[in-house]
Amino acid sequence: QFVQSGGGSVQPGGSLRLSCAASGFTPANWDMGWFRQAPGKEREAVSCINMKDGDTVYSDSVKGRFTISRDNDKNVVYLEMNNLKPEDTAVYYCTTEPRGCGAATLATMPVTATDYWGQGSQVTVSS
Repeated sequence: QFVQSGGGSVQPGGSLRLSCAASGFTPANWDMGWFRQAPGKEREAVSCINMKDGDTVYSDSVKGRFTISRDNDKNVVYLEMNNLKPEDTAVYYCTTEPRGCGAATLATMPVTATDYWGQGSQVTVSS
């Protein structure tokens, strides 16, 4: 359903971009988002985007550093990550948000089955 690309290893202060391409059946009215999972830490939703109007929501931990965007023609969602910190180290997943992107839904994302997740992208920030 969703194929991710990007990620890798950078030094603190560096930048990376993740991409998530949807293929096959994807409900056209479902918004999209990104969450991350670090070893020994709780899963954290970082951002979501309204696929119709482009409105975005970010967690406090990434606000001002990460930017989510979409290309509806290509069915791709991006996560641009700047000024990366060691605490951003995690596996990042894209997913759908069937409840609509908002501050309340971001807090409990993801709610979909793993069939609607990307395969995960490792992001490592270290010096």
